Amino acid sequence: MAGAQVKEGEYTTTIYGMIKNQKFHEAIQILSQELENHPKSRAALSLLGYCYFQVQSFDVAADCYGQLTQIHPEVDEYKMAYAQALYKAFMYPEAMKATFQIENPTYHGKVLKLQAAIKYGEEDLQGAKSMVEQCAADDPDTEINLGCLLYKEGRYAEACQKFQTAMNILGYQPDLSYNIALCFYSLKQYAPALKHIADIIERGIREHPELSVGMTTEGIEVRSVGNTKVLHETALIEAFNLKAGIEHQLKNFDSAQEALTDMPPRAEEELDPVTLHNQALMNMEANPTQGFEKLQFLLQQNPFPPETFGNLLLLYVKYQYFDLAADVLAENAHLTYKFLTPYMYDFLDAMITQQTSPEEAYRKLDDMATKQTETLRKLTKQVQEARQNHDDDTVKKAVNEYDEALERYIPVLMSQAKIYWDRDNYAQVEKIFRKSVEFCNEHEVWKLNVAHVLFMQENKYKEAVGFYEPIVKKHYDNILSVSAIVLANLCVSYIMTSANEEAEELMRKIEKEEEQVAYDDPDKKIYHLCIVNLVIGTLYCAKGNYEFGISRIMKSLEPYNKKAKHMIMLRDSVIQDIIQFLEHCETYGKNVPAVVEQPLEEEKIHPGKNTVTFEARELKSLFLRLI
Repeated sequence: MAGAQVKEGEYTTTIYGMIKNQKFHEAIQILSQELENHPKSRAALSLLGYCYFQVQSFDVAADCYGQLTQIHPEVDEYKMAYAQALYKAFMYPEAMKATFQIENPTYHGKVLKLQAAIKYGEEDLQGAKSMVEQCAADDPDTEINLGCLLYKEGRYAEACQKFQTAMNILGYQPDLSYNIALCFYSLKQYAPALKHIADIIERGIREHPELSVGMTTEGIEVRSVGNTKVLHETALIEAFNLKAGIEHQLKNFDSAQEALTDMPPRAEEELDPVTLHNQALMNMEANPTQGFEKLQFLLQQNPFPPETFGNLLLLYVKYQYFDLAADVLAENAHLTYKFLTPYMYDFLDAMITQQTSPEEAYRKLDDMATKQTETLRKLTKQVQEARQNHDDDTVKKAVNEYDEALERYIPVLMSQAKIYWDRDNYAQVEKIFRKSVEFCNEHEVWKLNVAHVLFMQENKYKEAVGFYEPIVKKHYDNILSVSAIVLANLCVSYIMTSANEEAEELMRKIEKEEEQVAYDDPDKKIYHLCIVNLVIGTLYCAKGNYEFGISRIMKSLEPYNKKAKHMIMLRDSVIQDIIQFLEHCETYGKNVPAVVEQPLEEEKIHPGKNTVTFEARELKSLFLRLI
C-alpha cells in the first residue's frame, strides 16, 4: 500500500504536498488506510471528503462529510460541504434536507443559493425562482441564476444578456462563456456560439497543457486526465460536446467526430453522460452495436441527457427494431410525457404500427401530414404579410418557424412514401411527392427521393436526370461527397437517354478524384467508381448484353486487394477467367465480411463462413460442378 511508504514524521507534509500537486488519487489511497486504523479521525475524513470532491466522486465525498456531521455536529462547514456533495451527486431530496440543518446566519446566502440550485435540478423552476429572488441583487451569482432560469423558459436572448452582464462584472470565466455559447446555439446562431467555444478551447490549451487536448485525434496515446475539478473549471468537456453538436447540425460529420476525440482523454468509465450520448450518436453509422449499448446504458442512469430517450427510440425505428421501440415506450411511460413532444410520440406510434398494420400507420401519418401542411400554409401567409409590411424581424421569425415545421413534415412524408416503396408501388410514391411539391420543392431530401422514384419506374430516366444532375453539380468539386448510388443512378439515366458522353465524363471525374485520394491516403478505401461500374454492369446484363456487362462488373472490383468487398459476381463467359476471378476473391477476401450483420442480431453468422474467401470457394465449387 502507498501508505506504508510515508516516512515517520512526514505524514502531514506528504498528504498536503499531494493535495497541492493535485495528486488526489494517491492522497486518497494513504488517507483510506489511515481511516481504517482510525475510523473517526476528523483529519482523515475531512481530507478524504475534500479529495473525493476534487475528483468528482461526489457520492463518496458526501459519505465522508455525512460522518463528520455526526461526529462534529457543531461544525457548520461540514454540514455545508455535506449538502453540496449530495447536490453534486444528484441526491436532491437528501441535499435539501441537509441544508435545513444549517442554522448559522453566516451561511444564509450560501444555503439559499444551494437550495435554489437543488430546486432547479428538480425542475421546480418556480421554487428556484422564488429563492433566487431572495438573494442579494448585487451578487453576480444572482444574475447567473436568473440567466439559467430564463434559459429553461426558452428565453435564450434574455438569458444570454444575463450571462454577459455577469462576465462583465467577474471577468472571463469559461463556464459563463459556455453558457453564452449555449444560448447562441439554442438561438441557432452558430457562428457566435463557435467563437465562444474557440475561446474556451484556446484558453484551456494555453493554461492547461497537461490536459492533452487534441492528442487522441492525432493518434498519440495518452493516459486519462481523470475527472478533476481543474478539468471541470476549464469547461473544455462541455465546449467540445457543444462543438460536436453544432458541427453535427451543420452536417459536418467528420468535424463533429473530431470534436469528441479532441477533448481531454478519459477512460470510458470516467465519461460523463453527455459525452457518452454524443459518442453513441455520432459513431452510430460506424458502430451501431456499441451505439445502442451506450444509449441503453444511459437510459438506466439518473439523470441522463434528455435527448437519450427520443434518440434511442428513433434509432430503433431507423434500424427497424419496432418491437424494441414498443417495449421501451411501454416500460417507460413516465418518461414519454417528460421527454417526447406530442409530434415525436405520434410519429413513433405510427412507425411502430407500420409493422402490424401499414394501412393504419399510413392513416396516422396522413393525419400528422395534414397538421404540418396547415402549419406551413399559415406560416407562408405570415411571411408574405411581414414582407409586405417590411417587418424584417417578423419575417426572420416566421421563416425560422417555417423551416422547423418543414423539418417535421419531411420525415412524415418520407415514411408515408416508404410504405408504398416497400410494395414496389413507385407510381403511388411519385403521387405522394407531387402532392407535397408546394412546400418541399427546394428541400434536398425531397429532391433526392423524387429522383430515386423516377429512376425506379424505368421509363422516366430523363426526368430523373433533371433531379439527380443539380445534386451532383452542386458538389462537383468534391464529387466523392455525393452518395455513390446517386452517381451510379445518374450514369445509368444518362446511358438510358443516349447521353453516353455525359456518363463517361462523370465516370472520368470520379476516377480522377479516387486516384487523388489514393495518392494522398493509400490506405483509404473508396468505392464510388466500383459501385457505378457494378450498377452499369448489372444494367447491361439485365438488357442481355452479357459480354459488356460482365466486363464492367469485373472492372468494378479492380484492384482486388483494395476492392474485394462483400459482393461476388460472375466475371466473363470464359471459364478460365471466371475461375481466376474467384481465386483472386479467395486470396484477398479473408478478412472481408460477406454480410454486414444487423447490430442487435441474436444469431450471429459463424465468423469462418462470413468471409468473401468462404463464398468464393463455394461459388468456385458450384461453378466447377456446373461445367
